[in-house]
Amino acid sequence: MKKQVEIRIINTEEMPPIVISANENDEPKVVLNTYHKLWITLNRKIIAGIVEDLYSKMDMILTSYLEEQYQFEKEDREFGAENGSM
Repeated sequence: MKKQVEIRIINTEEMPPIVISANENDEPKVVLNTYHKLWITLNRKIIAGIVEDLYSKMDMILTSYLEEQYQFEKEDREFGAENGSM
């Protein structure tokens, strides 16, 4: 089941054109700022293409994290075996 992403539209000079953050329920939220409508419009195809690059970078970061955690687990097991526990 695909999760719904909250999308808010605002119009304020103080915020950037697009923000991705967490909402009150810790779910993804995207804020589009129409104050920057011209910039968003001119860059719409680039913005849409960001998704693939963003996924690739997130995957790289998460894979690295998992490899690090796995290495810690292996070291813990080796330490436990050397000290007669586990």
